[in-house]
Amino acid sequence: MTYKTIAVYVNDSRHTMDRVQVAARLALAHRAHLVGVAATGIPETFYMGGVAGEGMAGLNVYLDFVKERAATTLAAFELVAARAGVSSFEKRAIEDEAGAALCLQARYSDLLVIGQPDPDEGLPAERSDVAQYVLLNGGRPVLLVPYAGSFDAIGRRAVIAWDGSPEAARAVTGAIPLLRESGLVQVAVFNPEIGYAAHGEEPGADIALYLARHDIKVEVARQTTDRHVDLGNALLSHVADFGADLLVMGGYGHARLREVLLGGVTRTVLTSMTIPVLMSH
Repeated sequence: MTYKTIAVYVNDSRHTMDRVQVAARLALAHRAHLVGVAATGIPETFYMGGVAGEGMAGLNVYLDFVKERAATTLAAFELVAARAGVSSFEKRAIEDEAGAALCLQARYSDLLVIGQPDPDEGLPAERSDVAQYVLLNGGRPVLLVPYAGSFDAIGRRAVIAWDGSPEAARAVTGAIPLLRESGLVQVAVFNPEIGYAAHGEEPGADIALYLARHDIKVEVARQTTDRHVDLGNALLSHVADFGADLLVMGGYGHARLREVLLGGVTRTVLTSMTIPVLMSH
């Protein structure tokens, strides 16, 4: 089990090339093909005949502009990937809004690398919830790279937030290529009595054994928090105390008509993360 195709989102964010550097290092480490994905920000339906009517002629200049902008960011991606020594990579511009474009590319990738939303950065023609939408609809593990900090190595010490859910199980499976390279992986189980049916008599033991069969060095840490304590912040505090450089967890929420509603822990981690987080829904 390894990553053979890694896709990274390339946009106008000032953090994009840092994210590309992370993806390039992963592609090198796993001998994976790297895909830089840019989106025009124009929904696919816009190109359907008759949708824009007579106004189409007046918008041609704008269409040319967004395509040129995507080409420029992809050229920067190409330069970074080549300098990093990635031997197999490609540029892909998708004429759709970012969420749909990334979910399309996800079908043909083992891992998506995107950025944590930066609240101080508004990007034209891009919704602020792209990361959330892709997490809930992409169908592949998503590695979220924080907008602050540098991350030369990912996964030397990893924490898995384990609650026995299908989402967490998918995240663990998606992270195995990274976890195999870890010096130590800790399975953190918070308040296991809440999910006895999923955890069994010895919370964390089953997933630890599963990981050990993949030759992953693993330990289990069971944590109990006061019911008034925010679990997301408790998890982030534990990750910091452990000195982790990767958090693996399920992503919870739902999207209906592009309205993204995240679970409390997922929302807290997405907002306050300080290390890369691999999530899966």
